[in-house]
Amino acid sequence: RCVSTVTMPCASESPSEVKEVALILEVKMYTHTHTEGRICVDGHSASTVVMNGGGAHYHSEEESKQDGGGDTDGVEDSNEQEVIVIQDTGFTVKIQAPGTEPFDLQVSPQEMVQEIHQVLMDREDTCHRTCFSLQLDGNVLDNFAELKSIEGLQEGSLLKVVEEPYTVREARIHVRHIRDLLKSLDPSDAYNGVDCNSLSFLSVFTDGDLGDSGKRKKKGSDLEQIDCTPPEHILPGSKERPLVPLQPQNKDWKPMQCLKVLTMSGWNPPPGNRKMHGDLMYLYMVTVEERHISITASTRGFYLNQSTTYTFNPKPANPSFLSHSLVELLSQISPAFKKNFTVLQKTRVQRHPFERIATPFQVYSWTAPQVDHTMDCVRAEDAYTSRLGYEEHIPGQTRDWNEELQTTRELARKNLPERLLRERAIFKVHSDFAAAATRGSMAVIDGNVMAINPGEETRMQMFIWNNIFFSLGFDVRDHYRELGGDAAAHAAPTNDLNGVRAYGAVDVEGLYTLGTVVVDYRGYRVTAQSIIPGILEREQEQSVIYGSIDFGKTVVSHGKYLELLERTSRPLKVQRHNVLNEKDESVELCSSVECKGIIGNDGRHYILDLLRTFPPDLNFLPVEGEELSPESVRQGFPRQHRHRLACLRQELIEAFVEHRYLLFMKMAALQLMQQKANKESKMATLTENNSPEAAVPALPSTENPDASAKSSETSTETLTDATTMTASQATPTEDNVVPTVTTNGPLVPVATAIQNGECESPLEGKAEDSIPGLAQAKELAESLAAEDGSGIDPKSREVVLNACKAVGSISNTSFDIRFNPDIFSPGVRFPEDSVDDIQKQKQLLKDAAAFLVSCQIPSLVKDCLDHNALPMDGATLTEALHQRGINVRYLGNVLEFVDKTPAKAQLEHFYRIGISELITRCAKHIFKTYLQGVELSALSAAVSHFLNCFLSSFPDAVAHLPADELVSRRKNRKRRNRVPGGGDNTAWASLTPSELWKNIVSEAQSYYNFTLHCENADQVVEKYGLQKITLLREISIKAGIQILIKEYNFDSRHKPAFTEEDILNIFPVVKHVNPKASDAFHFFQSGQAKVQQGEASMKHTVLLTLIMQHTHALSNQQKAVLMSERVLGVEHPNTIQEYMHLALYCFANGQLSTALKLLYRARYLMLMVCGEDHPEMALLDSNIGLVLHGVMEYDLSLRFLENALAINSKYHGPRSLKVALSHHLVARVYESKAEFRSALQHEKEGYTIYKNQVGEAHEKTKESSEYLKYLTQQAVALQRTMNEIYKNGSNASIMPLKFTAPSMASVLEQLNIINGIIFIPLSQKDLENLKAEVQRRQQLQESGKSMEELTVDGPLELEDKIPMDVNVD
Repeated sequence: RCVSTVTMPCASESPSEVKEVALILEVKMYTHTHTEGRICVDGHSASTVVMNGGGAHYHSEEESKQDGGGDTDGVEDSNEQEVIVIQDTGFTVKIQAPGTEPFDLQVSPQEMVQEIHQVLMDREDTCHRTCFSLQLDGNVLDNFAELKSIEGLQEGSLLKVVEEPYTVREARIHVRHIRDLLKSLDPSDAYNGVDCNSLSFLSVFTDGDLGDSGKRKKKGSDLEQIDCTPPEHILPGSKERPLVPLQPQNKDWKPMQCLKVLTMSGWNPPPGNRKMHGDLMYLYMVTVEERHISITASTRGFYLNQSTTYTFNPKPANPSFLSHSLVELLSQISPAFKKNFTVLQKTRVQRHPFERIATPFQVYSWTAPQVDHTMDCVRAEDAYTSRLGYEEHIPGQTRDWNEELQTTRELARKNLPERLLRERAIFKVHSDFAAAATRGSMAVIDGNVMAINPGEETRMQMFIWNNIFFSLGFDVRDHYRELGGDAAAHAAPTNDLNGVRAYGAVDVEGLYTLGTVVVDYRGYRVTAQSIIPGILEREQEQSVIYGSIDFGKTVVSHGKYLELLERTSRPLKVQRHNVLNEKDESVELCSSVECKGIIGNDGRHYILDLLRTFPPDLNFLPVEGEELSPESVRQGFPRQHRHRLACLRQELIEAFVEHRYLLFMKMAALQLMQQKANKESKMATLTENNSPEAAVPALPSTENPDASAKSSETSTETLTDATTMTASQATPTEDNVVPTVTTNGPLVPVATAIQNGECESPLEGKAEDSIPGLAQAKELAESLAAEDGSGIDPKSREVVLNACKAVGSISNTSFDIRFNPDIFSPGVRFPEDSVDDIQKQKQLLKDAAAFLVSCQIPSLVKDCLDHNALPMDGATLTEALHQRGINVRYLGNVLEFVDKTPAKAQLEHFYRIGISELITRCAKHIFKTYLQGVELSALSAAVSHFLNCFLSSFPDAVAHLPADELVSRRKNRKRRNRVPGGGDNTAWASLTPSELWKNIVSEAQSYYNFTLHCENADQVVEKYGLQKITLLREISIKAGIQILIKEYNFDSRHKPAFTEEDILNIFPVVKHVNPKASDAFHFFQSGQAKVQQGEASMKHTVLLTLIMQHTHALSNQQKAVLMSERVLGVEHPNTIQEYMHLALYCFANGQLSTALKLLYRARYLMLMVCGEDHPEMALLDSNIGLVLHGVMEYDLSLRFLENALAINSKYHGPRSLKVALSHHLVARVYESKAEFRSALQHEKEGYTIYKNQVGEAHEKTKESSEYLKYLTQQAVALQRTMNEIYKNGSNASIMPLKFTAPSMASVLEQLNIINGIIFIPLSQKDLENLKAEVQRRQQLQESGKSMEELTVDGPLELEDKIPMDVNVD
């Protein structure tokens, strides 16, 4: 929903505190887990607002109101208020519904009347009403009016809910709503992956609410013991990996049956004579008591009629029980309905809102239990319409996706509220479009849509459904013949999507891209795009006014397009260049030739076919007569790839340019130093004769960082076309480190990436300290750009010129690197006069390709060694590669690099995840073509056969062909409209395990240039230490397979692991653009960058709300967990992290048993996802061990802590401080057990590490030495006592020994240390400062300053006071 909300502060803290602090602290919530304001409450109002162009700024989240206005449950929404401190205050109105007491409702002036409707349809006591109007003093309120525009509506006004007569549409909406209420606790939609439902299991472990449950009860003076024993499979060293605990049974989900059947009657629609009596439609129901009833929906409401299954008698029954709502009618007829419906609604409203609302994009679960298939009229109706459920509420029949996508882009964006509204609308339309496109793609592959060119061969067909255009990923009409045929046609859509993403992120006014979604389903790739108005009526040749439709033979250009694309060329680093057309005339372009410009009938300028937005990757593009740089050649490049569309990622381009900028600065600085040395040797007086402006400051030490920051600020404003700092705006960071390159593109913080030898990152340290003259170089570069270089002496200009030449800048007076995307494109020719330029560009591409291999790959490996990157599964590994601009096709090279690293043992987890990713990706490639040859009736048999060949130890897996009675004997019938590639094809059945593994090995060799040594699944498990369950998870997620959740016996040599009954579903795998909330993302990033410039390496942005109180932190962290489970998946690595943090807060809040359950859940998930041997497991086990120590389960605690010690020693090296801490934790448990000898031994180890690493004077070393003394005294005392006993027997006088049970505070302190949380309290004064600062910025912004200038305007105050979550290693 892209409309709006009131936020109500919690009663517990003062509202101003919560609000203001949350500004900074909840930015994480906003950008975390990719949920920027996404979880939408319910489809209706969104679209309506977009269509009606209205829409208010805030968001009225029904849940928060209906929960009595307690906690601000719309997390994303609360942020907006935090950022916009000035805000209209809400007011309270009274609502009077028929048959209920009046109640108060808090509303905001920006809300629409529609939103009060939503709240009432969600409230427990009014949820059964859908067809009503709201009246104020007898006047009906307009649904789409904002509350502030309604005369006479004020604090305390009474709004009456008045029942309205039904129409057919309203009656259908009512039935749909009642069905939704009956199904509200049923998880089957989440398992089936429909309607944006997804799973969440948090409440199973927290027993519902995180209030006071789980606190230890005091019994007399003793604490009651908690059962802390984990299930056997969670203990360290356990080898079994059960699958069933992944989806524990939620007791709420055993659905209480209210009705047996609710369905449309076969007597619909009403005949003419009954229509004139007000009959709208007929329903048929069976109650729990087995009573069969027929119901008429009429304009006045619902009543019983006298029809039966086979006789039609529409007359009202006696009594007819006429009621305005179905619920009221059924409550009178069926006592079981009345009882169960009440309980159901109570349970429904008690669930956390985040468990109930739909997710922004569909999440599919790769496992599911056997769900009973029930009768459901609404689902049946939906399956055969092209409309989506909520579209009943939109005027106009089908949605014009293109119009919606472009209109939302055109919304105003001058200030923050406008931007938030705009981004929310963009987000909402995108998520609706992705849902529709996914549905359409599946319909196309399932053969449910008529092609627009039905006469052609199936691979060449194209489709239109619901105003979306669909094409298949095959090389139609030899379009890609020179580029690699079908392989290129398969890669082009994802490249195009990356282009759409990049242009969308630059967000230039007046330039439009198409909504694009790429769907892989059942082995086929479908591209879904919104339709440019008018494109279907004309020939493509007439439409294209910019670019080329034949890969560069004929090329046209257009002034307006050049102007628009010029504005994107700086952030996207695209160089303006000329190419020759078929008449040998020179044509100017500012994109690749494939990029086409079409002006739609709506007058908008569209660009499409953005597959070559980024320059080609020469490592995978052998060109005759071109020699790559030695770094690439050493690694065996160039290599032949499957297609010629391999291009560099945007993140790589950013990192490369940033690296070059540093080089540029260093070179200029060195030259300046030389000049200065020469000058000084000649004559010191020369410096004084220079004009003061142009003078180069004499000494770097006198350079004032603030002044330099100011100068660069002014230059940023006055910059003309050539900027010193590439990118669209150079934001000097507050310490004035070398300005980091930021773009308005979706910049991943690459700055931190390049941290190795030859290329260090600007964020790594203060470069000024190391290179004298850097400050002058920067000043010089800036003044050159600012003043056209007029007042600057030729010598200095020469310095910049030389530096520019050396780094390959396209300008001679300033640093500006851009790429020509058409270099090495087959068929593109360049004019004679640009030979030099083309040569430069070719060199630049070779340098970028070498940079990837020689800088980015080593930097990734170094980050893994330093534990700055901690991939846990395939998805997080891919993300880590992509953040550094490394394409997955380099995976083989990355693994080889790790293999040759001296510290290979410390990278074992990374290597293992890499191997598993490589194998599952190869298997996915094979699976894709394998599926294309399977006809629908044999699909489950084929998938289970493939999985048996891939994972089962059973040597001769035989396929089960589908039962004979259905296989057609008459093969001669010609079928025309078959599913693409479908046929009576049983070739799949002949696949054997050894053949599949041979194919995987050869695929790894040919695609990744990596040699796998294995002939079957068991050898892989043996050689690389993989887990079959992990491989199953990876292949299922990648290929969209859903399997039955049960225990599989992979290792049986007597029967295959999977049968066809185990394959439940095949899901689409969907790629789409993910719009970001730019302001929040910007805050989040600058926050991260600032922490990185301080000493701290930011480990996790744990919710910093710890400064409030634990309970507040707890509720926020609970939301973070729910978001992560619902949006990323129940076992996503991010969810595991969030579970750990939540456990920590539960412990701090005294909920020990809950904390343990959460930690055990996290450990189980981690074992599933990556196994026990992973550095993150050490942290998890230390947490578990400490909590167990706190509840005095010493033996259990030792098992976990000793495991953590072993893992830490392996991955951090035996001399690391982490290992010292581990030794200390183990020693404490031994002390509690009174085993002083073992305790001493461990503490000595720890002491030695501290002494060697930080020296004797360090407080840690001193603490350790104190503790050693204490242990020694205890040990001596114990020995004395024992001797005494031996000597004197039973009459010995024994001194009572002190056995310390650990205090909760000390355990919590240790927990904070190992998780790297530091508390920095904020005083009231700090909060006031923060508030003032936010208001100042708001005013500045109102006065028209843009966001970019604000960020340069100096950092928020208080930087040193905000609690940071740092890694105290």
